[in-house]
Amino acid sequence: MNAIKDNKQKESNIKNKKIKKEKVLSPTRIVFNRLKKNKMAMVGLFILVAMALFCFIGPFFTPHSPDAMNFAMKKQPPNGTYLLGTDLIGRDILTRLMYAGRVSLLVGFVAVLIQITIGGTLGAIAGYYGGWVDSLIMRVVDIFLCIPFLPILIIFGAILSDLDVKADVRIFFVMLIIGLLSWPSIARLVRGQILSLREQEFMQAAEALGLKDTRKIFRHLLPNTIPSIIVSATLGIGSAILTESALSYLGMGVTPPKASWGNMIQAVGNFTDLMERPWLWVPPGICIFITVMAINLFGDGLRDALDPKLKK
Repeated sequence: MNAIKDNKQKESNIKNKKIKKEKVLSPTRIVFNRLKKNKMAMVGLFILVAMALFCFIGPFFTPHSPDAMNFAMKKQPPNGTYLLGTDLIGRDILTRLMYAGRVSLLVGFVAVLIQITIGGTLGAIAGYYGGWVDSLIMRVVDIFLCIPFLPILIIFGAILSDLDVKADVRIFFVMLIIGLLSWPSIARLVRGQILSLREQEFMQAAEALGLKDTRKIFRHLLPNTIPSIIVSATLGIGSAILTESALSYLGMGVTPPKASWGNMIQAVGNFTDLMERPWLWVPPGICIFITVMAINLFGDGLRDALDPKLKK
């Protein structure tokens, strides 16, 4: 009998320990555990980390400069000295690929940060106050959504070219323009969630405490929309990278001598280079494809981890 009691006591202790361990898990840990189970999301995350290391750490291990020209070695295929060959004026493509990745990734992240800041703030204000404030902000959102995105970007790019803006400064204008034209979708998303959240019990408690509107919006309402914002932002980075690449390919984005994946592809100016010298345009094209695919895989996995009900 004593042995049976001891076994039951041990089983209850084990169960209690398991319950305690489950209780200790934070929301962040729970999301990460769900994310780890999604193999495709982890593949996307691994690719993104590898790409970031390639772009930001890789240049320290290359003997070539991204802007060093060697006309005697122009359009050379991959060899022992130039692992991915050289471009039209003898620059090392591998080195330029690394520096171009820095630019493209930076444009994507900063543009998304701008659109989150503007869209999240205006969406939260519209959802909280409602009435004429909501109507005014939503009409502005509708106006921005009616603006043809790519033509406006091309127009701004042409203006920057006419003003002869330097390549280093032009990057920041490209980030700003993409961010300013992309915030309406985030604003709508945040507004919809705020309209639901403001009717919850915790907001009634905040009203009873007499908290200021700014505190209720930015300390209680907006943080509850962060999971949706993170998912939208993750997918938005891929879109921003593609937009920057398209602009640079058209000569309206990042301009030489500054390298980006888009203007590296744009350097292929004739059919002969396109068909007979694939090392000029295939590497940056692969980098764009792999990076955007990885971002989308990770974004989808993150969405499922933050809200597993979406899978049902």
